[in-house]
Amino acid sequence: MPDLIHQFIGRSAQVTPDAPALLFKDQCLSYSELQRQIETVAGALLGLGVGPGERVAVYLPKQPETVIGLFGAAAAGACFVPVNPLLKPRQLAHILPHCNVRVLITSSTRLEMLSEVVRHCPDLHTIVIVEEQIPASLRDLPQRLLSFTEFGRAAGDAAPAPHRRIDTDMTAILYTSGSTGNPKGVVLSHRNMVAGARSVASYLGNVPEDRILAVLPLSFDAGLSQLTTAFSVGAAAVLMDYLLPRDVIRAVARYGITGLAAVPPLWNQLKDLQWPAAAVASLRYITNTGGAMPVPTTRALQQALPQTQIFLMYGLTESFRSTYLPPDQVAVRPDSMGKAIPNAEILVINEDGRECGPGEPGELVHRGALVSLGYWNDPEKTAERFKPCPTQPPEIPNTELAVWSGDQVMKDEEGYLYFISRKDEMIKTSGYRVSPTEVEESAYASGLVAAAAALGLRHAALGQAILLVVTPRPDASAGQPLEEAVMAHCRRELPNFMVPAIIVSRSALPHNQNGKIDRRALSEEYQNLFQATPA
Repeated sequence: MPDLIHQFIGRSAQVTPDAPALLFKDQCLSYSELQRQIETVAGALLGLGVGPGERVAVYLPKQPETVIGLFGAAAAGACFVPVNPLLKPRQLAHILPHCNVRVLITSSTRLEMLSEVVRHCPDLHTIVIVEEQIPASLRDLPQRLLSFTEFGRAAGDAAPAPHRRIDTDMTAILYTSGSTGNPKGVVLSHRNMVAGARSVASYLGNVPEDRILAVLPLSFDAGLSQLTTAFSVGAAAVLMDYLLPRDVIRAVARYGITGLAAVPPLWNQLKDLQWPAAAVASLRYITNTGGAMPVPTTRALQQALPQTQIFLMYGLTESFRSTYLPPDQVAVRPDSMGKAIPNAEILVINEDGRECGPGEPGELVHRGALVSLGYWNDPEKTAERFKPCPTQPPEIPNTELAVWSGDQVMKDEEGYLYFISRKDEMIKTSGYRVSPTEVEESAYASGLVAAAAALGLRHAALGQAILLVVTPRPDASAGQPLEEAVMAHCRRELPNFMVPAIIVSRSALPHNQNGKIDRRALSEEYQNLFQATPA
């Protein structure tokens, strides 16, 4: 069995070379074709001198070049960094230099936006664009600039052999919002990804005949899992960036999709649409990620898709997937997170470091092969989240690290888990984790506000919606109402999922006894702001 993540594709290229591996619009790449293109990219990266574990970033929407770039980097022995295509230059100005990206694969349009950013990335030596023609406006960049065809030719006939890697070596860095500002890079090993793919495929019952619709961003752990799970069993992945929820249902029918994962806000929309008979017939299972599924949504989907199995799942980027609720329990306990996935142990630990009994709240702690390698170049935050496993026998001298999730949960008498709350101030909206600090820093960067507080408030459709409360700077003039000016700035600087739903201006913000902004008081004051929002 493969030990490295890209070897899933190589195995199927030998066993079922003509089987479909990747579908995109009217394109279909077989496993042998996908493997050939991955080998070409790997050879090109090696020909450019990319060293073992060096970072290759891909900043593209879901398209074949995205997948080929990611797995080509892994095949070369490098480390891939899938960048969320919704992010804007402000976020990439942190990500690219933070993990010392050496090669960037993107499009000319996106590179135009990043032209100033890449000038301040001293480690970045090559940029590859997926188009055949390089615009003249980009030719003054300090990096080597190649079209995708020129890049492929860089492999040559005498490309160096791939760097030798083992399953504990890193292969990917996924950037996720942190509670105190800039996104953190979660470092994944081959073992993390292979174990995760095998575990998820085992309980979903994936088979080569499956077709999995990839609607989630590939920069998400769950989005990347759509690919790795499919490739682990020789199934096909269908790439899709949808515009409207109805487009997802059409794609299910068009491609004969058997498996679909989505975030609760999308399921909230899909549940009310008409599912054509072809979609109802093909869809074998559905899953959720990025937040708890509302019980009414689950029940509506059960009615719309009576033959489809529903797997309710919970996970965190630091350990890929953690729990799932089997379909036969969805009607029994639809508000449960389920139990540990195969090859993982989930503990509920109280503040004294002891395991909790039934009904006793505690922090969810994940141990096992899926626990990632920590946060890139951030030992302080790594030490906060990756801590010794509390159940390790003291006689074992080497410490086993587990992920302490920050989520408060409890288990019932039968061992099923239930989510209670988060310990930190992270905002969970539309399936994304959003840092309040990053939203606030954008507001401060406008030069218009003296103080700012971003809050996540309960919202029927989004899980949480972002409220930004600000006070004006007395010396600043926006030429328009403050709320409108700050909102316009946020829309320019932040990806859509980070933009506040509402901005409120007031003369002062409440402070606690330590002199900090009293977020709890603000949350209580505005807690009903979005309650009238329809699902």
